[in-house]
Amino acid sequence: MATELAGALSPVTAIALVGALGVGSQWLAWRLRMPAIVLMLLAGLLAGPVTGVFDPERDIGPIYKPLISLAVAVILFEGGLTLNFHTLRDATQGVRRLIFIGAPLGWLTSALALRWGAGLSWESSAVFGGIMIVTGPTVIAPLLRTARLSRRPAALLQWEAIANDPLGALAAVLAFEAVLVLRTAETWFEAAVDLGTGIGVATLIGAAGGYGVTWAYRRARVPEFMKVPVLFAVLLVVFAVANEVLHESGLLSVTIMGIVIANANLPAYEELRRFKEHATVLLVSGVFILLAASLDFSALAALDWRAALFVAAVVLIARPVTVLVALASTTLPWKERALVAFTGPRGVVLVAVAGLFGDRLLGLGVADGALIGPLAFVLVAATVVLHGFTLGPFARAMGLLAAESPGVLIVGGNYWSSGLAEALKRADVDVLVTDPNRGHLRRARDAGIPTFFGDVLSEAAELRIEIAGFKTVIATTDNDAYNTLVATELAPEFGRENIYQVAREKAAFARHALPASLGGRNFAGEATYNELNRLMWKGWTFRITRLTEEYGMAEWRAKRPEAKLLGFIDTDGEIFFVSEDDEVKTDPGVRLVSMLPPEEAQRDDAEKKADPAKEGDIVPDDKDKAAATAPDAMAGIPEGRPGGRHMPG
Repeated sequence: MATELAGALSPVTAIALVGALGVGSQWLAWRLRMPAIVLMLLAGLLAGPVTGVFDPERDIGPIYKPLISLAVAVILFEGGLTLNFHTLRDATQGVRRLIFIGAPLGWLTSALALRWGAGLSWESSAVFGGIMIVTGPTVIAPLLRTARLSRRPAALLQWEAIANDPLGALAAVLAFEAVLVLRTAETWFEAAVDLGTGIGVATLIGAAGGYGVTWAYRRARVPEFMKVPVLFAVLLVVFAVANEVLHESGLLSVTIMGIVIANANLPAYEELRRFKEHATVLLVSGVFILLAASLDFSALAALDWRAALFVAAVVLIARPVTVLVALASTTLPWKERALVAFTGPRGVVLVAVAGLFGDRLLGLGVADGALIGPLAFVLVAATVVLHGFTLGPFARAMGLLAAESPGVLIVGGNYWSSGLAEALKRADVDVLVTDPNRGHLRRARDAGIPTFFGDVLSEAAELRIEIAGFKTVIATTDNDAYNTLVATELAPEFGRENIYQVAREKAAFARHALPASLGGRNFAGEATYNELNRLMWKGWTFRITRLTEEYGMAEWRAKRPEAKLLGFIDTDGEIFFVSEDDEVKTDPGVRLVSMLPPEEAQRDDAEKKADPAKEGDIVPDDKDKAAATAPDAMAGIPEGRPGGRHMPG
């Protein structure tokens, strides 16, 4: 066998290999725009059972399973940190039903699929059916990041995945206790007491851990540099103590702890959450690689055609019936119900917990307990591949994407930003202009541009703006400090490469220079707010120019040497702004976004009207042109902001 031929790796080398494969798979998936989970499973299978290069049990030793348990605990805790009750809004009813009706109903339908589809005994079906309540936050989060769903269906899937994960483990514990009663001398009363005590204690431990952390942080009992280490230590203690009281109840404890902290409005919450997100990316990568690499093909060989029947029954019957019944008579549109009903990927929690209970059932003499682990892996692999490639297209077909292509979020309503928004709108690029001064949004509103009146960093903005529909942020207010704050705060969510701001007025002076970690990227030749708006007052206009085989970048530049190139829109309709060191795509079909001086714009307009078939600038009609060049009393230079701008918080 390949495993026997390959030499054992040292634990350090094995862990380094897991990290390289996991993070490398995520990076490659980002480059190829593919579901990362699919590549991670493939990498783990290739490194493990296919080539035999890596065997977790052989190379890392007996601690690899406890490591997976701890990693799952951290993943669920981080998921709990994202469950702020304010984000529920109109999805509250749906989430409640998916938890209180969907979880028990999912347990029943999953058990029936296992009994009649996979042919397992009632004991194994009841235990494994409880575990199958989970839909996998480790899978849902990357899928939502890629698919860019609108807010409500995304919230439904996210809350269901995180809240039902510990419930699935507890359902399996409940079913296992019933098997214990039937196969041992333990009584029903003893089992009920053990289960009730374990769940109650686990809930109290999780709540106490969450409230203890928030109390200590609010009263500065923990220094800033120790907040993350203390959080990790408390998390591990809570998980371990709860598991000592009742097996697998630690998952419930850490989830409750995360939810308590998420809704405590801690000043340091964002820093904690972002660090946990980074840690979770590493842990998800590692766990998927470990589980895939530890797969035993001989165990899969024990499965027959009924495994495929089981997967089909879960995907096409059990999941849809569960969701549609749970959401029946709600106010949710039928399209959103259908999307949630046919989206149920399983993740690492299912595989990790299923393997544990499969071994325990074997110990009690339930022979088909050995099939639970392989069936869990088959279900995870099938649903990950299926939903990884179909969620985005399905959501697009149902009209449930936040945006067809990623749009632009413009912070600051003024003469220049309103003109840019109008040009992008003509190019069918989604754009939203935000400003806490209603008067600054008048021009954009008059042009039919979507606007948000309020601070983009406020909680109201988080609830009302479909953030998933935007890829690029441009901070264009007359306040350099605020632009820098917005760019710095939003960079972790959008990616620093997608955050831009107008150049600071005093950036050239050493005493005003800021560290590279603060602020966004400059564009338009590092033009400042005042420079860009002065150009507008001098008659400069925005143009969208389509490149062709005959009309390329060289011809465009020769025709308009004074033009300011702002960015380009690729053939998929996605916009990219450019700094001085950015590469500009010049393929046929790419559209350039630029500003033209009045003399060049007038000459091009005349040429285009004389020969409408001529390639080049897409000339706005007279109405659009008038809107793009007419002075606006509310957007003079410098732009005043009565009363000043309050910083968030």
